[in-house]
Amino acid sequence: MKTHVISSQFLGIDKVEKIIQSKAKISLSKESAEAVQKCRKYLDEKMEHSDVPVYGVTTGFGSLCNTSVSKEDLSTLQSNLVKSHACGIGEEVPQEIVKLMLLMKIQSLSYGNSGVQLITIERLIDFFNKGIYPVVYQQGSLGASGDLAPLAHMCLPLIGEGEVYYRNKKYTAAEINEKFGWKPITLQSKEGLALLNGTQFMSAYAVWLLIKSKKLSWLADIIGAISLEAFDGRIEPFNMSVHFARPHIGQILTATHINNLLMGSEIISRPKKHVQDPYSFRCMPQVHGATKDSLTHITNVVETEINSVTDNPTVFPDEDLIISAGNFHGQPLALVLDFLSMAMSELGNISERRIYQLIAGKRELPSFLVKNPGLNSGFMIPQYTAASIVNQNKSLTMPCSTDSIESSQGQEDHVSMGANAATKAFRVVENVEKILAIELLNAAQALEFRRPLKSSEFIEDFIAQYRRYVPFVENDTIMYKLMQESREFVRNVNIIMEY
Repeated sequence: MKTHVISSQFLGIDKVEKIIQSKAKISLSKESAEAVQKCRKYLDEKMEHSDVPVYGVTTGFGSLCNTSVSKEDLSTLQSNLVKSHACGIGEEVPQEIVKLMLLMKIQSLSYGNSGVQLITIERLIDFFNKGIYPVVYQQGSLGASGDLAPLAHMCLPLIGEGEVYYRNKKYTAAEINEKFGWKPITLQSKEGLALLNGTQFMSAYAVWLLIKSKKLSWLADIIGAISLEAFDGRIEPFNMSVHFARPHIGQILTATHINNLLMGSEIISRPKKHVQDPYSFRCMPQVHGATKDSLTHITNVVETEINSVTDNPTVFPDEDLIISAGNFHGQPLALVLDFLSMAMSELGNISERRIYQLIAGKRELPSFLVKNPGLNSGFMIPQYTAASIVNQNKSLTMPCSTDSIESSQGQEDHVSMGANAATKAFRVVENVEKILAIELLNAAQALEFRRPLKSSEFIEDFIAQYRRYVPFVENDTIMYKLMQESREFVRNVNIIMEY
């Protein structure tokens, strides 16, 4: 993909992933450019011939909505808004998520219901295409009235303020403007509000999390199947008759996936002495499948959001309407981001239980997965690390969306806290990646004690790839390095996600 054209066509998560992975440039369709210009022209004419106050256009903001502003000061009002609302603090948002914020904001403004100038959108497109990422901070948004603080930081460089990253070097906005020969944008009526009202901080995190979570969900099946083999587990719990009797889609897909992964394995097909496996093995279709179903629902909500107009007021030129309402409220995202944290946390939770079973000295596996336990501690402590991370995830799954703190002198009396749900979910998903990497480290080690029996062709190939980075452990060694290598493998391995 060389160029993605922003238009009224549906933008799905898969398409966003292709845009990012291919490093595609973006442009605005002729249709969208005309809609943006039409809306701007309508708003200018409306302000010229009407004395009726319009929120955020000819009035102050929040609880200052009844304070009128003169026509001469409308531009100053908008630039003051951006400056005064840039109140973020804490850690910086990763550049890959800022890039998604730019894309999400451009998409939302492109429908022609926001009243921005075409030059404003074109500058945001320039940022995206040239890899200029404004410095945005993680803390400060309540997730209603939009993501005000983070979006203010993202938009400061438009008016020549704030800081940006370019090729991983930090510049002031003035320096980057000089470098590219740009002049700061003079914001017109409503523009600052259009830029700051919106859910693009939350939705950018949500898109990033869904892309990563889909891959981790798939890898959880693969790593779980390797653990099942290493534990000498039974194939019967994956019989499709069981899952058609309780036909949750994710459950069926997981059982299908694991059956396919184990096809042709000598280990899974040999007679077993034990009648049942622990739940962490036997119930993978039910647990992993529930997470898959959750991700499907979350994807539907997030895709609706990123194809929506989420600023305020909303301008409808054809209907001669400027309506102050609440599309900036992040409750739809807040709820599903909390849901995502819970769904992904459970993948980590059940993964750690499989780790524990593998090191417990059961089913002819040596204690802690080394040939000489006692002299060697072996894989004792990686399980501690996984348990510690699981505990942290449990504390992070307390929902943000059930809280609301009044702001703006009571005018904004219910907020979503979706921004905190987003940054919290980010930590949860990163943690799940670590836990699965530790499980893979243990499962690959344990599988060697089943030799000379072989697993399926897929799993043997997967383990062969893994062994290029992480060796079999004969005697105690520095484990954290192996854990880091395992995580890098999990993060970077290319897998085809199809059933």
